[in-house]
Parts: sequence; structure tokens; C-alpha cells
Amino acid sequence: MKTLRKLIYGETFLSIALVTFGFLTLFTFFDLVDELQNLGRSNPVDGATYQMRHALLYVTLLAPSRLYELLPISVLIGTIFVMARLAQSSEYTILRTSGLDPWRALRLLLTLGSVFVALAFAVGDYVAPAADKASQLLKARYLGRITIGQTGAWLRERQDTASYVVNVRALTPNNTMQGIEIHAFDPQGRMKALMQAREARFADEAWMLEDVQISEVKAPGPATSASGLNPTGTGLMERKTLQSFKWYTAISGEMVAAALLRPDRMGTIDLFSYIRHLKSNGQNAQRYEIEFWKKVFYPLSCLVMVMLALPFAYLHMRSGGISGYVFAGVMIGISFFLMNNLAVYMGNLQQWQPWLAAALPGLLYTSASMAAFGWLVLRR
Repeated sequence: MKTLRKLIYGETFLSIALVTFGFLTLFTFFDLVDELQNLGRSNPVDGATYQMRHALLYVTLLAPSRLYELLPISVLIGTIFVMARLAQSSEYTILRTSGLDPWRALRLLLTLGSVFVALAFAVGDYVAPAADKASQLLKARYLGRITIGQTGAWLRERQDTASYVVNVRALTPNNTMQGIEIHAFDPQGRMKALMQAREARFADEAWMLEDVQISEVKAPGPATSASGLNPTGTGLMERKTLQSFKWYTAISGEMVAAALLRPDRMGTIDLFSYIRHLKSNGQNAQRYEIEFWKKVFYPLSCLVMVMLALPFAYLHMRSGGISGYVFAGVMIGISFFLMNNLAVYMGNLQQWQPWLAAALPGLLYTSASMAAFGWLVLRR
């Protein structure tokens, strides 16, 4: 059995590594071509120019995210190639006569798949989020700040005596927020104060606001004064300007980045913390819950892929190449990738249970693999 494992594992690892390298090279080339249009552009603030070395570093930092996305497809294609080649050369028939029954073969491949599950989890949860954030900050350093839409990101927080609605216009490459507006409301929903700051930095459980203007409602009264009274007549407005102000909040840098960057590039723990923050403040977290469960289930798809590949070892190929079976593996992998993305959008639009929307592609392909295993392996 040791020799058997060494044969299958060695060839499968090598095949998956070659397929992964080929895919990464291809997608890195496409990313680099896409970045050529930005060469020569300058940051309007300090005039820093985006050069070829910056583009190369940017696409290199994107590689972990590409690896995470492509790993299940690479596992499928690489394993199909090895299984089909063993079947074509009759080596797998010899292995079967040597005691490799279908269930033992399935256990061998699932053990192999668990290695790639661990790899996908490590890359997707630790390496890819950090590298993707670094790539976005690098690009913002030379092409401008990170922002979304015309108004930036909106966040909400409830505290003991008030609730806050926060607007962050942009995030700079040095992790500094710009264009801050903090609207404070009392428990009855009446506005208490408005804080506006030119920029802010993250501190321990607080934001350090710079160049702050605070407008605070002091007491109700008629709107008769030309200055100092709220035009709506709800109360006296006291305005003051501070050079700096420390605002204590549970909104972390990861939460601001989540609002400004793509949620699928966040780590599982960061997503979970952000979901809890949204729910505790009465906000809709459906999109982020689906992405959280997708983060949980996506690495497990490597197990589904090796299960799909096993029936190819029981096909009878006496002559000809195995390119058709490899092509079938490519099409199955692409269909899984498309189904995975489609389920996320459909789950968000139709308000499906988040775990179901994330797990649906894996469940469908697991059922297909078990059906193929039962028909091609057990019944024959």
C-alpha cells in the first residue's frame, strides 16, 4: 500500500502543480496586459508615476487570489489526467488486481484532496487577503485613493447612549481615512451632533480625527436667531473646531476596508466580525453572510473535485489520447466556477439561506460525483 500511495500521490501532485502553474502563468499574463493601460499615469497629489515595475508587483500580489480561485479546477484537471493515463496504460487495472478496490481508491484520493483543502484554506484565509489589500494600496499609491461611488462607504454603529452613522469618502495607501462625517443620534432617533474631519487614523478601539468640526445640538428652541440656532428649529447648535479628537468606536480598519474593498477577498474571521457588527446595528448582512459561508465551503470543493476524477480511472481506453477526458475536466471545472458565482448572486437576490447559497454548487457536484462513482465503479 505504501508503494501504491507513493505512485498515485507523486504523479497526482506533479500533475496538479503543472496545471496550477500553467493557469497562474496565463492569468498573470492577462492581468499584466490589463495593467498596461495604466502605465505612465500619475497620482494627482504627489505626482508619483505608475511604472512597469509597479504593474509587475501588482500582478504578483494578485497571484495568491488567483491560486485560491483556480485550485479546485487545477485539482480536478490534474487528477483526471493521472486517472485517465493510468487507465489508458492499464496500470490502474494492475493496481485493481493488486488489491486496490474502489472504496480504498476513494479514501486515497480523499486523503490527497484534504491536503489541497488545507492549502486552499491557508491561502484564501491568510495569504490572499493580505496580498490583495497590499495590491489595492499599491495601486492607490500611484493612481489615487481607494473609494466607491460618489459618496464613499457608509457604516453604522450603536453604542450605549447613541447611534452613529459614519461616512468615509476614501482610504489612502497609508491606511488613513479621508472625508469623515459622523452623524450622532439619540435613542429616540433625533440628531445630537455632526462631526466632520479632514482625515482619521486608526488607534486602539478609537479613531484619531484631524481638523475636526463639531456641530452639537444643545437644547430645543425656536428658529429665530440668524446664527447659532438650527434652521429646522429643533435646537441650539454649538459649533467648535478642534485640531484633533479621539472618537471611541468598535469600527475597525478591517470593517472600513470591507466596506471599500471586495468582501470575497477578506479573511473568514474578519468577515465574521463584520457580519456581527452589521447585525448588531440592524443592517442587512446577507451578502457578507453568503461570502462567509462561501469561504467555509470553497476549500472543501477540492474533495468534490477528486471524487469527480475517480470514475475516469475506470473508463476503458485501449487506443488514442486522453485529451478528450482532460477537456471534459476543463469544462466541468469551468461549470463549477460559474455555478459557484451564480449561486452567490442568486442567493443574494432571492434571499436564500446564506449557507445554502454557498453550499449548493458543492452539493450538486458531490451528488453528480457519487452518481458517476456508483454507475461506473460499483455497478461495473
